[in-house]
Amino acid sequence: MAASDIRLVFISSLLIFLTSSHSASSRDLFLRRQRQASILVSLKQAFEAPTSSSLNTWNVSNYMSLCSWAAIKCDTNNRSIISLDISNFNISGTLSPAITHLRTLVNLSVSGNTLYGAFPREIHKLTSLQFLNISTNQFNGSLNWEFSRLKELVVLDAYNNDFSGSLPLGVTQLQKLTHLDFGGNYFSGKIPPSYGSLEQLDFLSLAGNDLVGFIPSELGNLTNLKKLLLGYYNQFEGGIPPEFGKLVNLVHLDLASCGLEGPIPPELGNLNKLDTLFLQTNQLSGSIPPQLVGNLSSLKSLDLSNNGLTGEIPVEFSALEDLNLLNLFINKFHGEIPRVVAELPNLEVLKLWQNNFTGTIPPKLGQNGKLTELDLSTNKLTGLVPKFLCSGRRLKILILLNNFLFGPLPEDLGKCETLSRVRLGQNYFSGSIPIGFLYLPQLSLVELQNNYLTGLFEEERSKLPLKLGQLNLSNNRLSGSLPSSIGNFSSLNILLLNGNRFIGNIPSDIGRLKNVLKLDMSRNNFSGPIPPEIGNCFLLTYFDLSQNQLSGPIPSQIAQIRILNYLNISWNHLNQSLPKEIGSLKSLTSADFSHNNFSGWIPENGQYSFFNSTSFIGNPHLCGSYLSPCNYSAPSPIQVNNRKDDANKSKVPGKYKLIFALGLLFCSLVFAVLAIIKTRKIRKNSNSWKLMAFQKLEFGSEHVLECLKENNIIGRGGAGIVYRGEMPNREHVAVKKLLGISKGSSHDNGLSAEIQTLGRIRHRNIVRLLAFCSNKETNLLVYEYLPNGSLGEVLHGKRGAYLKWDTRLKIAIEAAKGLSYLHHDCSPLILHRDVKSNNILLNSDFEAHVADFGLAKFLHSTGTSECMSAIAGSYGYIAPEYAYTLKVDEKSDVYSFGVVLLELITGRRPVGDFGQEGMDIVQWAKIETNWRKEGVVKIIDERLNKKVPLDEAMQVFFVAMLCVQEHGVERPTMREVVQMLAQAEQPNTFHLQ
Repeated sequence: MAASDIRLVFISSLLIFLTSSHSASSRDLFLRRQRQASILVSLKQAFEAPTSSSLNTWNVSNYMSLCSWAAIKCDTNNRSIISLDISNFNISGTLSPAITHLRTLVNLSVSGNTLYGAFPREIHKLTSLQFLNISTNQFNGSLNWEFSRLKELVVLDAYNNDFSGSLPLGVTQLQKLTHLDFGGNYFSGKIPPSYGSLEQLDFLSLAGNDLVGFIPSELGNLTNLKKLLLGYYNQFEGGIPPEFGKLVNLVHLDLASCGLEGPIPPELGNLNKLDTLFLQTNQLSGSIPPQLVGNLSSLKSLDLSNNGLTGEIPVEFSALEDLNLLNLFINKFHGEIPRVVAELPNLEVLKLWQNNFTGTIPPKLGQNGKLTELDLSTNKLTGLVPKFLCSGRRLKILILLNNFLFGPLPEDLGKCETLSRVRLGQNYFSGSIPIGFLYLPQLSLVELQNNYLTGLFEEERSKLPLKLGQLNLSNNRLSGSLPSSIGNFSSLNILLLNGNRFIGNIPSDIGRLKNVLKLDMSRNNFSGPIPPEIGNCFLLTYFDLSQNQLSGPIPSQIAQIRILNYLNISWNHLNQSLPKEIGSLKSLTSADFSHNNFSGWIPENGQYSFFNSTSFIGNPHLCGSYLSPCNYSAPSPIQVNNRKDDANKSKVPGKYKLIFALGLLFCSLVFAVLAIIKTRKIRKNSNSWKLMAFQKLEFGSEHVLECLKENNIIGRGGAGIVYRGEMPNREHVAVKKLLGISKGSSHDNGLSAEIQTLGRIRHRNIVRLLAFCSNKETNLLVYEYLPNGSLGEVLHGKRGAYLKWDTRLKIAIEAAKGLSYLHHDCSPLILHRDVKSNNILLNSDFEAHVADFGLAKFLHSTGTSECMSAIAGSYGYIAPEYAYTLKVDEKSDVYSFGVVLLELITGRRPVGDFGQEGMDIVQWAKIETNWRKEGVVKIIDERLNKKVPLDEAMQVFFVAMLCVQEHGVERPTMREVVQMLAQAEQPNTFHLQ
């Protein structure tokens, strides 16, 4: 009995112990989940409203279901969160430091959002972290983390953010790291050689930063690497390290667009697993090493374009049986295109344009049935076009322009329904256009100009080529009449038929071309009347029917084309009177009615009063103010009313009449001779436009000139007028017409500086120069078009109220990075000399681009200021030493940028409205704040919704005050400005009273 009692007591005690233990465990679980739920909710509160609906489950009251919350994964016991993945949740705002309290996290991914500000510096507290992906956000600042405590980290992906400063050395302590991506940021300085110690890495990307110096050879020790990306925006010195030949596991190597020089190391031929090699847009020289291509049997994509490579294409290319893409354009290769290249079994894209290739195009090119893109333009190729190019019915792009090719075009091209872009101009092709070719369904561009093509423009009523936007058949020997099916090309923007032998009437179906902008049918043998249906082409801006056999009157319906800018119907047999309705076309700035059979009085209304006198010559029965006065056989209304009065006037002696008539005849002859000379000069100049392109363009000088209309003006500056224009490919550009420049002038209004500077600059925060177009009298700069205009226009206009503080700070940092690039990363260094808010342009996302280098000048490395010949800059932005001593260095730009920062803070213009004559924004800001950054509260822009991050505002004002120091030596460098602006934080805010 005693034994059973003891047993009962033992069991009871055990049950009590287990129950209490379970209760404590449950209580601990509840507390743990509640604590973790609170952390997640605090994270959510730092996100800006509206947050993603995917986080609706994040609610503290629901903490018991924590492990089923969206984006959350718990451990196997459902006690602790081990994974937080909010990738692509469309979240904006900041990432709260509370994230570092989730100490059990193994996986953290916040990629694909718009999170900004500094990334929590205490991330090292997550000591179990193995996977960290913060890519594609807007995090900024440096990455000075305590990496030594993140010993388990395997993946670190910080791609596409705004991090700056030097590359962090601490990552070299992450011995388990296999994936490291710092690409697409603003890291500067050199690549640390110690990165070569990360021997476990299989992926390394440092591309798209502002790195300089030599690529360390130590990276050749990373023998486990499969992908290495170092190009784009970086500007390295020297060449490709031969040690890269040791990276035997490499599959993808991208060193494009990063300033590399010298030859391609033959050691790269050791990388027999490589399938992608991108070395384009560098300054590489020498020939292609035979062992490079001979050993890379796995290669699928090879891009060596836009370098200075020479020699012939090695026959060892025959070993590249898996090659899909081969780009060798813009180099100095010569010799024939090897047959082994054309016969590669998997070749899809072949671009060899702008080299010195000779001989014929290999006849078997395209026979593999996989060719999609072929560009062999601007070489010295001869012979026939291979007939197998579209054998697989996959060819989309065919560009062979500017060669010496001859013979007929392959008939098979008329059946190639995948073709979208065809450019075969400037050759010696003969024969007819292949049947069906012009009506292919996918064609968007066809250029066959400047050949010897004959035959007819095919009639095809049943087919509708709805995508063809440009058709250029000019300067050939095409004949016959223009078919009525020309109206089927309803998407045409540009139709050029000039310089052929077309005959017959212009079909009325031409009026069905509702989208045509430019129509040139000059120098043919068209006859009959101008069809009145042309008035239905409401978008037409350029219309040329000159040098034909047209007859009849000018249809008054032309006046329906309200945006017509150029009209030329000269050298025809048109008759009757000039329609007065044409005078109402306010956009018509150039018209030529000369050498026809027009009669009667020249209207003097509207645009007629602005046309050149040469526009009417060669019409013997036409009279008016430009030509000889009308006689009584063709009286003006005024002459009819005054004829009786003339009869009553006293008669003048005959000899005086004779003298007067002879004098008038002599003056008329002199006037006519001068007019003809001027006309020839104008025509000569107008035909001598030269276009210098800084990248591959899809438009020419004629398209640029079409932008120069009064209603296209978007700005005027000290050096010229800026026009907005749309190119045939729908690309918008800004065209700057430089004023008052003559060749050989010592003062060229910044032309040489802009061309020399912008032509070679490639930076995301520098405005991009596309081309330079010029003749003897006019110079035009063609830029990328930035739709939001200048910072000055936005900030000081009605839209300034919508320019929030975070956007202003972003603009300040981006503009500073652009100027820092000019000062510190260009060789020789470049001064802007006209930094102001109107020279900071904004794209559709309000990203800043530094613009207008009309006053830029190189700063040579002499260590002293360069004395300028005259003051250049804008009032209110000019540094004190510049205005009084005429000496300038890069610190003058820093001063001007400080003024821009003050504009961003205050919303005020640099001069005017400060209550005292002669006071500018710098003096006013110093007085109002008493030089104290805490005083920024007094000058902050009232339009900023009364809420601004205090620390950020004080930091930006502090930087501005440093920039506008009276003595240049006391001002920071632009690189230091970028770093100081990037350090701005926003832990708290203040409210304006």
